Amino acid sequence: MRARTTPSNLFLAFLLGGLGVLVLHTTVGLGGTRLNHLFDNGVYNVLMFGAGLCVLARAITIKAQRPAWLMMGAGVLCWSLGELYFTLFVEGPGAASGSLSPADAFYLAFYLCVYSALMLLLGAHLRELRISIWLDGLIGGLGAATLGAAVVLPPLIIHARGDVGSMAVALAYPIADLLLLIFTIGALGITGWRPGRVWLLIAASLLLSAIADSSYLYQAATHSYRADTWVEGLWPGAAILLAIAARTPWPRPTRRRIEDWRLVLVPAVSLLTALGVLVYGNFPAVQLTPVAVILAAATVLAVSARLMLTVRENLVMLVGSRRLALTDPLTGLSNRRQLMEDLELACRMAKPDEPWQLAIYDLNGFKRYNDTFGHPAGDALLARLSDKLSAVVAAHGTAYRMGGDEFCVLIRASAKDDSLVPDSVAALTERGPGFSIGAAHGEVSIPEEGSDSATILQLADQRLYERKDQTREGSAVLQLRDVLLQAFHERYPDLQEHQRGVGALVLAVGRRLGLEAEELDVLARAAELHDVGKIAIPDAILSKPSPLDDEEWRFMRRHTILGERILAAASALRPVAALVRSSHERFDGGGYPDGLKGKEIPLGARIIFVCDAYDAMTSDRAYSRAVAPAEAIHELRACSGTQFDAEVVETFIATLAEPSTDADNGEHALALRQGHRSAVTGAAPEQG
Repeated sequence: MRARTTPSNLFLAFLLGGLGVLVLHTTVGLGGTRLNHLFDNGVYNVLMFGAGLCVLARAITIKAQRPAWLMMGAGVLCWSLGELYFTLFVEGPGAASGSLSPADAFYLAFYLCVYSALMLLLGAHLRELRISIWLDGLIGGLGAATLGAAVVLPPLIIHARGDVGSMAVALAYPIADLLLLIFTIGALGITGWRPGRVWLLIAASLLLSAIADSSYLYQAATHSYRADTWVEGLWPGAAILLAIAARTPWPRPTRRRIEDWRLVLVPAVSLLTALGVLVYGNFPAVQLTPVAVILAAATVLAVSARLMLTVRENLVMLVGSRRLALTDPLTGLSNRRQLMEDLELACRMAKPDEPWQLAIYDLNGFKRYNDTFGHPAGDALLARLSDKLSAVVAAHGTAYRMGGDEFCVLIRASAKDDSLVPDSVAALTERGPGFSIGAAHGEVSIPEEGSDSATILQLADQRLYERKDQTREGSAVLQLRDVLLQAFHERYPDLQEHQRGVGALVLAVGRRLGLEAEELDVLARAAELHDVGKIAIPDAILSKPSPLDDEEWRFMRRHTILGERILAAASALRPVAALVRSSHERFDGGGYPDGLKGKEIPLGARIIFVCDAYDAMTSDRAYSRAVAPAEAIHELRACSGTQFDAEVVETFIATLAEPSTDADNGEHALALRQGHRSAVTGAAPEQG
């Protein structure tokens, strides 16, 4: 993309062109010695003032980071005024002339302005200022300053002449340059060692200025200085680099984290530099200045502090990761992993006279609350209930969230209170307009009822669901279901066994697929009531011994819609109604009534469809004879992926083959399972 031609760009091009001419004059003698005065007193000062005015113009015309660039521009102008004073009155810095000069005040003011500007720029552009990043920057700066102090300061001190004030001013320049390098390299470290063009230009400018100052002061101290050499071009070059940095767009600040070898590069190099300087200072012919020794020692101490900080950060990270691994992020309670560790410990510590107690809780009505008010409200409810549960058991043991809407507490019996479990159930209870949340629970005493963690959890879970089932018996949902089932059975008594068998198989398959308690409850109800719409189907169609014609099939296929209407009349049965409506949808989209396809069909409806088809094939009907279980299994597999969900089919088959399955509820389901086992093993089906 072509750069825009603007007055500022043209002015920068003019400055760069002038710098090129000045460099050619000082290096190859362009124009001859007769132009020395023009370049030394004219071009040089024009370039210096031009760079300062360019930086100030950026600060005035662009609002972003205006204070920082105003300070930077003021610093360059102070520098330029010092050069102008030197030109007009033929004076140099104190180290050169042997006396103090007003130019020194302007030169030293440059450093103060640049320090202030860099601090403002750091504050404006960095979002993440970790202590380790600050320390890396400081270490890098100290390492550079140590090397500079060891190389530059000794010759200046040895050859310095004049009064104490002149010597102090002469040494102030390299020391100020070293401190400025510390700050600049520190700023680069704070950016994560990805500084971008602006910071690189600023660092390059200050490095050129430091090289120029050190070279000039060294030459002046050793009386080897000559005008019109390469050194003359370094100062205006440094000033123009600041002008370019001022006009360079600054990228948006981003969060950067260093995760590779760069984490240790700067501290390692700085440490080696400091150690090298200390070793170098032990040679007989070498004498280090106190400043170099102090900087080297400071570098070593800073690297040591960085090492301790790194160890501390790693320990904090390790502790934090372990806490995250053992804590539920939503509620802040301990999670299932922590429960298993604590339960193993409790099983080892428990004694008959010092028992422990485990109680597991499952919320009633939580899924309906989630569906009604949304998941954010459900998360907030879980957080409230967990806080109340934790407060109840805090003095007796620990509360856990096992996942979903399941909680657990592990308490010491020495602190056992008969009211603790009822209080914990009350803590997991909340009621409001349109909702009612309660909790079923199961509890086990350790070691009286077991000393193995798996056995204890299984027993507590079993008691939980027994109590949950007992609670459901008195619920309005179950009463409505019983009324509908009774009405259906009165009209079609032959279908009663079919409904029971399908319901038992569906529940077993649902548990094997990992459905939660409330989803299983809805699934079981839908399985029992999936044919309730047939109440509205005439007996002549429902019991017809011959195949149905097209018109009769169209009427027959309305039974799922009729069943949905009947069930949806009760708000508590609306989730059940939705599954009943979709209970005859085919996986390939050829089912009814909505032609749903694949995962568009609710999982519960897909489960019911498979179990219903198996039961229909293995039972005698008015229009068909029962087939052997092996043939029914073969037919299910043949239709996997088209009529049925293949995953559900395989889970169904595995459920029937399981020795202990929830399909044991009902003799019909037991016979189906036994017949299937014979089909799978090749043995003859048991006769009964």
